[in-house]
Amino acid sequence: MSKDNPQNGRSPKSHSRAIDLIAALASGELSAVSLMQSTYERIAQENRDINAICTLVPIEQSLEAAQRVDKARQQGQILPKLAGLPLAIKDLADTKDLLTTQGSPIHSEHIPKTDSLFVSRLRESGAIVIGKTNTPEFGAGSHTFNPLFGVTRNPYDPLKTAGGSSGGAAAALATGMVALADGSDMGGSLRNPAAFCNVVGLRPSMGRVPTLPKAKETFSRMAVEGPMARTVEDCALMLQAMAGADPRDPRSLDIAKLNPTPALSEQPKTLRLGWAPKPAGLPVEAPVSSVLSAALSDMQHLYPAIEEIDLFELQDAMAVFTVLRAAAFAEGLADVYHSDRDKMKKTVIDNIKLGLDLTSDVLNSAEKQRLNLHKALMSVFDRFDYLLLPVTQVMPFPIEVEFPTSVNNEAMTSYIDWMSSCCILSPFDVPCLSIPAGFDADGLPVGLQIVGKPGDDWGVMRLAYAFQEHTGHWQKAPPTFEERAHERV
Repeated sequence: MSKDNPQNGRSPKSHSRAIDLIAALASGELSAVSLMQSTYERIAQENRDINAICTLVPIEQSLEAAQRVDKARQQGQILPKLAGLPLAIKDLADTKDLLTTQGSPIHSEHIPKTDSLFVSRLRESGAIVIGKTNTPEFGAGSHTFNPLFGVTRNPYDPLKTAGGSSGGAAAALATGMVALADGSDMGGSLRNPAAFCNVVGLRPSMGRVPTLPKAKETFSRMAVEGPMARTVEDCALMLQAMAGADPRDPRSLDIAKLNPTPALSEQPKTLRLGWAPKPAGLPVEAPVSSVLSAALSDMQHLYPAIEEIDLFELQDAMAVFTVLRAAAFAEGLADVYHSDRDKMKKTVIDNIKLGLDLTSDVLNSAEKQRLNLHKALMSVFDRFDYLLLPVTQVMPFPIEVEFPTSVNNEAMTSYIDWMSSCCILSPFDVPCLSIPAGFDADGLPVGLQIVGKPGDDWGVMRLAYAFQEHTGHWQKAPPTFEERAHERV
């Protein structure tokens, strides 16, 4: 299937990859001003129905930035790689002089004086930040809604959730509002919405993208920043702009360790793959399993050496994740909790309280268990090059449901248990990528999760790229606003 032949009524321009837009800008075929104008037109058309962009820079300001790019290019200046590309930033990350609320009334008027490190790196790469993408309060939960901006809807069915906490980013990508967007991921906040919205999301190895300004927050490091895009090659492009060591973050990885060779297009000849359809015994809804069974057949065309595994090595990982996550919430939000808890939603309050009540014995026990589980997981990688498993255990659910309380009639004991298929991997520094894997009978997307050894981000993306090129699921675009309106008539 050709990359330039989108389906479902999308125009090629609306569905262009970031790498194609960059090439057109560099050649002069496309001006930064015209790209910016079409971007704002797309947002005006789509965002009223989906609500993915929660804060938008005035168009005059963005056009001025685009004009500066065009002028510099006309003068023959050597420009950075992303020069002129519009970009939206998740509303958890600080953006200089641009409203950053974290989805909370507590920060409804907060305008940072500096950028988060990865944001400044994207700006230095030439990207033009045009706004912020919606997120749940303080990024808590995998359904994007908050009292400031409301709910973000799934582009494939606006009555369903887009996932979260990077739901705004995923929905903006799926509808063509932007070609690149960042996400953050502690327990699946980047992978989950990517799966629900048929885009690509990479949770990189810990340290790949420095966590500044949170480098010194021990437990909060489990949350990492990563790229989201419609294709793997665009994710790789964005990761290269975001990644690289920083002396203020002692655990950050040098950019040289992100080895871009062989190229994404050079398909690995042989790979040993472990397929965990119900990882660690977790329940998975039938539509998810059905789509992923077909996806596994597609993968076997590429790499026949696939062995089904149970991944029971991670059976206790959710308990470890729950402790570390609570510690992270207490570490990052205790001050706000003590001053403004009356303005927080219950799930955030509960997590902070759980973290504040943790004893040193409980934390030490969780860390000891994490190390034991890490060793067990690495023994699995002695047998396999990569692991395959579901991103989500459920299909996108109705927007009025805050979170699923059961999966296959198995009760979920907390508001994050239903996304355990992502959470159980987060404590172990491994790169995890959500790749579009197909659609259920109702036309809703499902994602396949590809997991690699710590540091093997490029290898994960190479495998994902091979699968993407074989299947082409990313090219099935959601209905446009006009098509959805026509359906409602």
